Amino acid sequence: MSLPLIMGCVWVIAATITAMLPMKRQMVPGMTLIVLAPVLLIWIGLAHGLLWVGLGLLAFLSMFRRPLIYFARRGLGLPVELPVDLQK
Repeated sequence: MSLPLIMGCVWVIAATITAMLPMKRQMVPGMTLIVLAPVLLIWIGLAHGLLWVGLGLLAFLSMFRRPLIYFARRGLGLPVELPVDLQK
């Protein structure tokens, strides 16, 4: 297995562990994973082609759908709702 795919697997494991953390502790590792995802997808694309980028993009969108919806709504100027845990 190539290094980009191994790093993709490590990214998925890190995302899974981050999801198990309490909501308040997910912010920093979650943002780090969101920032690293495009870099990792480009690296995978250069090494293996667009099919694997598409599969990786689907995994990324599936795992981070809530934060991405939040950032999209905020970017469009629409009202956003924070989870109950973060409203305090």
